[in-house]
Amino acid sequence: MKFDLHDVELVGRDTPDPLRFAFQRKKSAHAGGMTRPITGDAIQSSLQKAHALVPSDTHAPRCLYIHIPFCRVRCTYCNFFQYASSKSLIDTYMEALREEIRWKAAEAWTQAAPFQAVYIGGGTPTDLSAGHIHDLVSDVRRHFPLTPDCETTLEGRVNRFGLDKFEAALEAGVNRFSFGVQSFNTDVRKSAKRFDDRDTVLETINRLASYNAAPIVLDLLYGLPHQTLEIWQQDLHDYLDSGAHGVDLYQLIEMQGLPMARMVEQGKLPHPADTQMKASMFEMGVAFMAKHHQRRLSVNHWASDNRERSIYNSLAKTTAEIMPLGAGAGGNINGCQMMQNRDMDSYIAAIKAKQHPVTMLMMAPADKAVSAMIKSGFDAGVLSQRQLDRVAGAGMFQALTPLFAVWQKNGLVTLEQDGQHGYLSLTLAGQFWAVTLAQNLIEVLQNNNTTMAA
Repeated sequence: MKFDLHDVELVGRDTPDPLRFAFQRKKSAHAGGMTRPITGDAIQSSLQKAHALVPSDTHAPRCLYIHIPFCRVRCTYCNFFQYASSKSLIDTYMEALREEIRWKAAEAWTQAAPFQAVYIGGGTPTDLSAGHIHDLVSDVRRHFPLTPDCETTLEGRVNRFGLDKFEAALEAGVNRFSFGVQSFNTDVRKSAKRFDDRDTVLETINRLASYNAAPIVLDLLYGLPHQTLEIWQQDLHDYLDSGAHGVDLYQLIEMQGLPMARMVEQGKLPHPADTQMKASMFEMGVAFMAKHHQRRLSVNHWASDNRERSIYNSLAKTTAEIMPLGAGAGGNINGCQMMQNRDMDSYIAAIKAKQHPVTMLMMAPADKAVSAMIKSGFDAGVLSQRQLDRVAGAGMFQALTPLFAVWQKNGLVTLEQDGQHGYLSLTLAGQFWAVTLAQNLIEVLQNNNTTMAA
């Protein structure tokens, strides 16, 4: 096993404060491995084969991801905006999406096993009408095999999500709601182009949670312009006061070309928090959740009670297969990793022609289970020797021990060894840099595999 233990991009800096200074910045929002592209006519034939093939393991986890590519306005930090909400455009899109649902649900791969989770994301799915929400979820439950305890999540924002939409979603079968609050602070929200002030957001979440009908989960984002440590502390308290059943704490990822970057350059917004400030915010969030006895589900996610399970988010970081539906949806089936066309006209034309609306198709490598296990382990905060050796080969954990030892020396992990039961646990600093560490480990293994193959 070859790796450069002097490469600070791999092992981090030897610093008294690894939480803030181990690496220069977070590499990306998610870790991932190498894939092989499929182009031209082979895209359609590969996908047709993948959907017609019954999986060998009908007990393997699987999910549905449905993309709703509409928003009333583009938030300054968002990289997913596609189309402004328009009734006529939404009506046209929903007709095509429902047609895709009926078509894909009839495939042999689909009917071979039940789905454990359904996630309706975007965009802003809550911009749909009550009728559209009800029809969409009803179609899924009617046509797809689902497990009895299937988690069905509707994502969106609380703005204009009235009780008519909430009750329509519940009646159709939604049993989990995820709202992108980002911050409760009115000034921070306005600068990010979020609707509604703090009191309105709190009042709405309180009302939905009081139904006691399904878990209400919030996304909070730290590092936004105007978001001081005091404001972030209040955001955390507001989460508790909202009555929500769970929360994700995500750091703002700096992405060039987004509205926020342009507004900062033009002097219309102050600079967002730097890496060191975001590290302090993460530290504050972890301590706050522990102090208030929130149950930790991953390095970024907590639950206030046992109703919040976060099944889709957990499975998406494993080898679970995900069927994508809708323009801009991504997923993986039988080794095919795909992103469906984001262009509305192209998507609709493809569905009408019974063609897979895919222009980007990648074939997962043979070691995809290794990358998935690493991502899942680092998301949970601990990498198990037994699990790594099972998917990567006996002795792999031991072969990586020199790297782990330097990570431990640099304050990122704690290495525990008891015979064949070793564990690599992330420290607080390691949790903050979890995606970076996971990506580094995936690249180490893939580079060594490439060298061995050569």
